[in-house]
Amino acid sequence: MADLSLNLAGIKSPNPFWLASAPPTNSGYQVQRAFEAGWGGAVWKTLGEPILNVSSRFAAVDFNGKNVAGFNNIELITDRPLEVNLKEIYETKKKYPNHAIIASLMVEPTQEKWHEIVKKVEDVGVDGLELNFGCPHGMAERGMGAASGQVPELVEKQTMWAKEVAQTPVIVKLTPNITDITFTAEAAVNGGADAVSMINTINSLAGVDLDSWDTVPNVAGKGAHGGYCGPAVKPIALNMVAECARHPKINVPISGMGGVSSWREAVEFMLMGATGVQVCTAAMHHGFSIVEDMIEGLDNYLEDKGMDSVMDIVGKSVEKYSDWGNLDLNHQVVAKINNEVCINCNKCHIACEDTSHQCIDMLKDAEGNDILKVREEDCVGCNLCSIVCPVDGAIDMVEYANGKPPMTWNERQAAIGAASSCDVNLIK
Repeated sequence: MADLSLNLAGIKSPNPFWLASAPPTNSGYQVQRAFEAGWGGAVWKTLGEPILNVSSRFAAVDFNGKNVAGFNNIELITDRPLEVNLKEIYETKKKYPNHAIIASLMVEPTQEKWHEIVKKVEDVGVDGLELNFGCPHGMAERGMGAASGQVPELVEKQTMWAKEVAQTPVIVKLTPNITDITFTAEAAVNGGADAVSMINTINSLAGVDLDSWDTVPNVAGKGAHGGYCGPAVKPIALNMVAECARHPKINVPISGMGGVSSWREAVEFMLMGATGVQVCTAAMHHGFSIVEDMIEGLDNYLEDKGMDSVMDIVGKSVEKYSDWGNLDLNHQVVAKINNEVCINCNKCHIACEDTSHQCIDMLKDAEGNDILKVREEDCVGCNLCSIVCPVDGAIDMVEYANGKPPMTWNERQAAIGAASSCDVNLIK
């Protein structure tokens, strides 16, 4: 078995699968059940001044027969007294000394409040702290969560306050509800963060009931925006992790989250720069036991790749992620239709004809059978036909040798600029 152990900014755990700060980590009972199931670590549900939660508070977005493609919640931080949580953290850490317990924290943006809560949670033996600057609802209206997380200066200042007294590693959890997450990630690093985690939930409204006209969820007929997570947010989260991983000034480990439902998404996040991953929605949907498949799948993947440690895959795809202007404009792929596999549903033809480049023809073969054929000279390699095709192996996207040398947009513009400069010099 490969070495799945993790070291994220000094926080060690037996594997890279942590439960995120959320309903699954609300109590010592739950976290201990999770560790028994195989989870490597848990970020305790956010601690702060206890609040009152509403009922109801969750909603899901189903798509094309798939339950919980996305998940929405209007729940806030812990509604249990701090002393109760601290007692359970102490008991859990004592029982599971080799598992990571990270305390998620949220308080008013004052130095005194941060100093106070950091000292209290570290006294009970946590392995690290996660500063919650991401919660998009409820707490944000009180000046905390995303209200702080959207302001780089506040992120830097509050991180610095926590670091002034912290004896354990400090992770800063970032909000995706911002134009460019690297601004706040860099601010966290400037404030002394040992690591950053992303993404927290995205501002959302799950839906509207077409009969009652109430929002989903609603509280006595009233609704509010909530936080969106689950499989649907993975592309957004993966991009933000990648942007931070390739940023030269964000030189700290990343804990990635947002749509991790299996070992496959975990590997994607780690390849794009995350040292480990956090999971919430998938555990809420399927229970703690899903970690067994995650561990087995990751181990098999590493064995297939000939790797001894999970840390060996961290960041391997970062160098492949760049700006659009660095892409080769002369690289070309075209669609190839395998008519022996094709079932003639014509979805590719319809998609190409109606919404793409009209390069798939409906023809007859020598026996008079209907076939589909791509006019390669007109195909731009957009991938749409292969995406809508319902049959594996019916359409392949293959490289097309057009004889053109590599050329990026940036190189093209530089050449145009140099040519223009030469013209000016000739005129002079």
